[in-house]
Amino acid sequence: MFCNDLATIHRTKKTKEQDRREKFRFPMERELKYKVLRDGPTLDAGSGQTIDIGSGGVLFHLERDLAEGTFIQLSVSWPVLLDDTCPMRLVIFGRVLRSTGQQCACSIDKYEFRTQARAIQPAPTRPDSSLERWAVAFRKEHVKPRAAMA
Repeated sequence: MFCNDLATIHRTKKTKEQDRREKFRFPMERELKYKVLRDGPTLDAGSGQTIDIGSGGVLFHLERDLAEGTFIQLSVSWPVLLDDTCPMRLVIFGRVLRSTGQQCACSIDKYEFRTQARAIQPAPTRPDSSLERWAVAFRKEHVKPRAAMA
């Protein structure tokens, strides 16, 4: 960003001070599908649209609030084709950080790119074992046993 005058420099500093993010987010409006789980099987699934995305998290629109701390999987349509022919999806595993109104922010704890079918398929109603496996592994890594804490 190039600053030409004192007013622009002051406005940029103020914006950075108000922003709680540690990493820059890029504006990117893409279609997404999400799945959430609390303790056990998938609780809910739906669709939305990204607002912005960075290396640490995603902000997106959705039709309802989600509980903070909920495990979430996002599947975002990627704007670039693999080998100029194959559609891609960015699959993100994370946790809901905040959800207000129709906006939700989540962390990016793990991600992977996957190829996508050329025709858009309806979301499956079966539980998604990859989200459940990731959540179980995340809990094991980040929750210390009570005996070790005593």
